[in-house]
Amino acid sequence: MFDELKPDIDYYMSPDGYRILTKKYLSERGYCCGNGCKHCPYFPKHTKGNQTLKE
Repeated sequence: MFDELKPDIDYYMSPDGYRILTKKYLSERGYCCGNGCKHCPYFPKHTKGNQTLKE
């Protein structure tokens, strides 16, 4: 999965070496994973399976 991601478009690296997924990527994926992503675009946030985007 991560091999298909484009750096600086789909994710960026944190100073600690973690991949931070962008709002763009998370929106295009189409659902919330429920893992507490920093840029979660869904409402309510961090609700696994949620497909309702924030406006």
